Amino acid sequence: MAETFRFSLPNGLRVVHSYNPTASMAVGNTLYDVGGRDESPDHTGLAHLFEHLMFGGSANIPDFDGPLQAAGGSSNAWTSNDFTCFHDIIPAHNIETALWLESDRMLSLAFSDKALEVQRSVVVEEFKEVCLNRPYGDMGHLLFGMAYPDHPYGVPVIGRDFHDIEKTTQDDVRRWFYSHYAPNNAVMSVVGNISPDKLQRLVEKWYGEIPRREIAPRTFPDPELPRSPRLVEASGNVPQTAITIAYQMGGYKSPSYVKADLISDILANGQASRFYRRLLMPGCYFSDVDASILGTEHPGLLLINAKLLDRGADAEKAAIEAINKELAELVETEVAPSELERCVNRLESDRVFSMMNPLQKAQSLALAEIHGENIEDILPRYRAVTPASLREAARDIIDPYRSMTLIYRPR
Repeated sequence: MAETFRFSLPNGLRVVHSYNPTASMAVGNTLYDVGGRDESPDHTGLAHLFEHLMFGGSANIPDFDGPLQAAGGSSNAWTSNDFTCFHDIIPAHNIETALWLESDRMLSLAFSDKALEVQRSVVVEEFKEVCLNRPYGDMGHLLFGMAYPDHPYGVPVIGRDFHDIEKTTQDDVRRWFYSHYAPNNAVMSVVGNISPDKLQRLVEKWYGEIPRREIAPRTFPDPELPRSPRLVEASGNVPQTAITIAYQMGGYKSPSYVKADLISDILANGQASRFYRRLLMPGCYFSDVDASILGTEHPGLLLINAKLLDRGADAEKAAIEAINKELAELVETEVAPSELERCVNRLESDRVFSMMNPLQKAQSLALAEIHGENIEDILPRYRAVTPASLREAARDIIDPYRSMTLIYRPR
């Protein structure tokens, strides 16, 4: 069983380490507490662009990937509304190479005009490919704009428009870096065969002299609940009508978060789920129907996504009625204890298997640390949910007067 250790540096960097002496590879994961929510409304997409720029050379190292690959490693990154994450997978005996590289780009980027030009072009092309040239590509913009009209979540992480990305200057990049990328705004997690003493020495060696920075404050309020149903209708070059029904739910630290997660599992997780048995298998209205949550720090969304077999107003009406019937049952009737237990057991199984993957474990450790919790305390939150408390959460979340519906039809 891998042991977990924690320590912090005077500059504010938090480190969580899972020591596994049997592992040949190691994962180093750096999670920055910055994402799309931190952008200015008139300049979006910067967090995602910056994820790319972090690979464009740092203060003392012109090429990030070259030394890492020479040491047998690989790297990748992701950006969300809330966080930006970078990870390196490398042979455990070469972990110092990853720490050297990551610490140098935490210290400072090279702020190369060439790198900015290249990455702007890459991200603009990604925007065009994903949002403009892919079927249903603009659904995210339509949905989030409807759900969050006065909140940063109203813009997808990739940005409102590629022109926002094109106008990014070196001054914008410097401002973003020095107000968000800092040891006191980051959590590092390491999983692998590195002794705790050795890891702490290496982290102190490479990160100890990086200065703390003043982090830009977040001044926006939580999104307001809808006061009446919202509907957006759109069309595009798509093969089927797609319908998304959304309800606002609590953010990650809300008591209702795990209940919303279980509601989505009861509806659509696996072949024993209600949507699969009652909506998809009969083959009447849907070619696909799913439920999920937008798990975010601020209030998120419980989402129902469906694609219809037939076109036309009658098919849309019947499909929405079928979905609403299933949602109403959750509000009106407690789930059977066995159904709830099945969902929690499946969640526990998925979690146990995911923790066998060192990358998944490293990212889970970092997220738990930034939330101020222990990963061992997460599952008990789900085990504590009862049929009665789940029904109460469903009543709060699934309110027809606060529904938000997006209907996207073929032209």
